[in-house]
Amino acid sequence: MKNKISLEECLRASVEQYLEDLGGADPTDMYEMVINRIELPLLQLTMARAQNNQSRAAAMLGLTRNTLRKKLLAHKLLALR
Repeated sequence: MKNKISLEECLRASVEQYLEDLGGADPTDMYEMVINRIELPLLQLTMARAQNNQSRAAAMLGLTRNTLRKKLLAHKLLALR
């Protein structure tokens, strides 16, 4: 059986590596960077699972449909009509 790594452990390792790669320099806007990096694949995978049904995806994410639409637009995952 495969060893399972939790999302938290994966994120922790990624952030630790990012900080190490900075070579002692202080990071800037780290919170927004991490949220954006996590949000994009989360939206992509959820929309795929919901077969691009925004109402269903919003329910899966615990968001309103309007909030989901704003996030999809912000990540350029939805074209304006």
